[in-house]
Amino acid sequence: MARLDAIHPTKIQATADAATAIGYIERSPNGAPAINKPGAASAPPIRPTAPLHAASDRSSAAYDAPPTSAGSSSPISGPRERMRVRYQRGPSMSGASGPRLADMRGGADIDELTAGQPYGTAAADQGHPGLQLSDFRVVVLAIVVAVSVWVGEPLIAAALALVAVLPFRSVVLIAVAIVLAAGGALRSDHAWNGLRPDQLGHFEGWVRLVDDPQPYPSSTRVIVDVDGERYEIWSRGRAQQLRVREWRGGQWISVSGRRTQLDAQRAGRVAWQHVVGEFDLDWASDVDEGGPIAVASNRVRRAIERAATALPDDDGALFRGLVVGDDRDQPRAMINRFRASGLSHLTAVSGQNVAFVLAACGPLLRRLRRWPRLGVTVGLILWFVALTRFEPSIVRAGTMASLSAVAYATGRERAPIRILALAVLGLVLVDPLLVWSIGFWLSVGATTGVITVGPALAKRFEALGPFALPLGITLGAQAGVMIPVTLVFGRLPLVSIPANLLAVPVAGAVMLYGLPAGLVAGWLPVTAPVLMAPARLGTRWVDTVALLGERLEPGGVWPWVGWSVVATVSAICVAVSVRRGKNQSLHGDPSPDR
Repeated sequence: MARLDAIHPTKIQATADAATAIGYIERSPNGAPAINKPGAASAPPIRPTAPLHAASDRSSAAYDAPPTSAGSSSPISGPRERMRVRYQRGPSMSGASGPRLADMRGGADIDELTAGQPYGTAAADQGHPGLQLSDFRVVVLAIVVAVSVWVGEPLIAAALALVAVLPFRSVVLIAVAIVLAAGGALRSDHAWNGLRPDQLGHFEGWVRLVDDPQPYPSSTRVIVDVDGERYEIWSRGRAQQLRVREWRGGQWISVSGRRTQLDAQRAGRVAWQHVVGEFDLDWASDVDEGGPIAVASNRVRRAIERAATALPDDDGALFRGLVVGDDRDQPRAMINRFRASGLSHLTAVSGQNVAFVLAACGPLLRRLRRWPRLGVTVGLILWFVALTRFEPSIVRAGTMASLSAVAYATGRERAPIRILALAVLGLVLVDPLLVWSIGFWLSVGATTGVITVGPALAKRFEALGPFALPLGITLGAQAGVMIPVTLVFGRLPLVSIPANLLAVPVAGAVMLYGLPAGLVAGWLPVTAPVLMAPARLGTRWVDTVALLGERLEPGGVWPWVGWSVVATVSAICVAVSVRRGKNQSLHGDPSPDR
């Protein structure tokens, strides 16, 4: 009877107040719910005496929801359309009788438009049937462009793009892939040609420091910009090294020396830094602090350095590495033990540092409206990227964070794998030489593992309770960097699993606390002993974990045997979890709605 009454309403039912029937007491003048929600003020007029579903095959303009085209949607279009859909569907027991909204619109089924779609993206793919950029397709495009940049031949790149996207059977997607692949190959060729120095020989004048000086056991290396071209300076000799190590990135130095060309092997190793030759320094004199961005960044870094002096030498160097990625003064023994224990990524600034900076500024950002908040967020990200000297890992993280902030402000989809693919695609097109940066690919690989393999493993390890997520994320990161680490360093530390589980949470706390505490301690030295005490405990813990990891790491083939055991146990756990889930879905108690 209920189904019959819903399909053929009586006169009393037809004249019932629609707002009361759906649970609302007040109504705005146009018939929409009088509540302060997105879509309420812009909802079209609704006849209060009409039934909650279409009782005839004749559609009405008052009920027909206008189709939404891709690119014209907004965050408020989602609730408005779903509200209209509910009015058209009527009571849940009305069944399939009566015309559907999809039939009246001449479009797709309602479930296809509303199920699982974020605000403003319900009809994004339907508006452009030839170019439906799902997450998987964006990932494929990013891989195609990266490979094309590495190949460097437009015709080969176009052929690879055609083979990669042909199964999608989309002419527009094929055209876009071919254009991006060929463009990436051309950009790569142009970038490599730009590594030939335009002029060699004697030079005397002002040069700009691209990065902070990097000390080595018997020399100090610094990259300078000479008339738009980058050269590396190797300072050998105690007096010259002491002077060079006082320089900071962004400063201008008056120098005299000779520009020479690099040999082929060295040129290939430093190509990702855009270095075109070597500068043999004769003398250096005056120093200019540079532009406002360089001045502000160097002031912050100097404050962190002054705060770090309150810690013992090794702990102070590690503190600077954790907070701003400044690893210049870390002793060789510390660098080796962090590499041997799989913790070297902690001193390379990445997305975790960006997230902590935004978290520290969260109370301020939440007080701003949408667009000012977006501007301040992107500005903070750019400032931190400049502060950390535009390292490939932080550039990748900053690009992802900016894309995520823009997507959040505009109501767009923020799937992590999609944002990562867009960031990689854009960065390798802007700077093709990033493809030859091992740091860039370690960052991309670790991020890929963390956002794909990590959550999947954590879900299968749920029996481990609070350890499931850290273990899954750690294994995911290791899986993501397994290939580049093995190819470059020839080993993948087995102790990296327990070492990361023990060190990463404490290192994260040091990163979050260290930046604001370091700034205050650097600008108010009297507070340094108190403010830096927690940072000292954290850095000592992290360094101790690295030291124990180096000592406990097995040698020979045992790391590979251990990783085989880890892979086998993980596979068994995943298989058992999947089987248990299937059994529960087949034999578990049905919900009351079934």
